[in-house]
Amino acid sequence: MFDLSGMVADHRLDVYTTLKAGGCAELFYSARTRNELANSAIQAQENGITQTILGWGSNVLPSDKGVAGLVTLNQAANIRCDQSGFVEVDSGAGFQDLFLRTAQAGLGGFEFAVGIPGTVGGALVSNAGAYRNNVSAFLTEIEVVENGNREWRSPEFMKFEYRDSVLRQLDAPQIVLLAVRFQLESRNRKEIYDDARDYQRQRIGKQPPSASCGSFFKNVVDQDLAQQIEGLSDGMRAAGVIPAGFLIEQCGLKGTRFGGAMIGARHANFLLNVRGATASDIRRLAEHAASQVNDRFGVQLEEEALYLGDWSQWQTTGHLSHS
Repeated sequence: MFDLSGMVADHRLDVYTTLKAGGCAELFYSARTRNELANSAIQAQENGITQTILGWGSNVLPSDKGVAGLVTLNQAANIRCDQSGFVEVDSGAGFQDLFLRTAQAGLGGFEFAVGIPGTVGGALVSNAGAYRNNVSAFLTEIEVVENGNREWRSPEFMKFEYRDSVLRQLDAPQIVLLAVRFQLESRNRKEIYDDARDYQRQRIGKQPPSASCGSFFKNVVDQDLAQQIEGLSDGMRAAGVIPAGFLIEQCGLKGTRFGGAMIGARHANFLLNVRGATASDIRRLAEHAASQVNDRFGVQLEEEALYLGDWSQWQTTGHLSHS
């Protein structure tokens, strides 16, 4: 029998997302500890109930039609680390909180996490990173619930790629991440904080204050295209990386609006909720940006943000009839 104490029906999700948009969860449950999260996953899997895990809601866009099954808010946030570099953290802990705890212990590696508004679990699902770093580089083990069983797995289990993992796929298996183990190296604390402050300054200069989910699209990795496009830095050209925001900006789309949504005027890879935007407003504007980039540069942008819930009736139209 499926029974979680405190579970409610038809619960609003927009208040749990940084884009402040989307419909309701069919069933909603808040897990405060790793064991509560594990129990919810075991029960859902044993009863054939689709489960969606929500952390800080910083990289997701729930459908206006809502999310079927069980949505579990992951609030499990314990962090443990020692001088050997061993770190074990619950998947609901803040990624930036993880940086602060490891920096205090004199462990380097997560300086790039400063200013990333999400949980460790969300970071793993999307292999989050910045400034040519990825969270998966430090991973040693992952605790999961799969097929009703709770166990530790190796990093290969996640099939990491650039801003991607097995849990981002359309046919992603019903797997819940409970906790993560990392191995970090000792580093001078002053150097750790100096690098983190530098990353933070760069973010503050680029990121808008309005409701967003951070970078909406993945950067494009294309060595040939990087050599052809003017205006890229030497480092990006050498790495073969073209920022999605750069391509959107080159199409003249900064400040473009649809409904209550807007493409950032400061950073074009930020889609903003500036006036009560619906999830559909935001997705329509995102598709417009992707179509314009494809027309001009011949590349298809891929969303870094995840679309949650019932988008079955969604019809892709490409360009907007107006901007």
